[in-house]
Amino acid sequence: MKTIDNRGLEPPAPMMRTLKTLEKMENGDTMAIINDRRPMFLYEELDERGYLHETEPLEDGSYKITITKNGE
Repeated sequence: MKTIDNRGLEPPAPMMRTLKTLEKMENGDTMAIINDRRPMFLYEELDERGYLHETEPLEDGSYKITITKNGE
């Protein structure tokens, strides 16, 4: 599983970086991202595209979001 560490980046860079990586992935592939905060606008985009996502808070206060590419 590919992991992208978006910590330290200012919005919208984490979202743009994540969506660009998802475009290159095949349906059914899973990736994880680590963000400083919950990516509320990314959630909307993922839901709209039909991708599955799960968020897990990490001990350092950041969040790990696991995304499975489904749909188009």
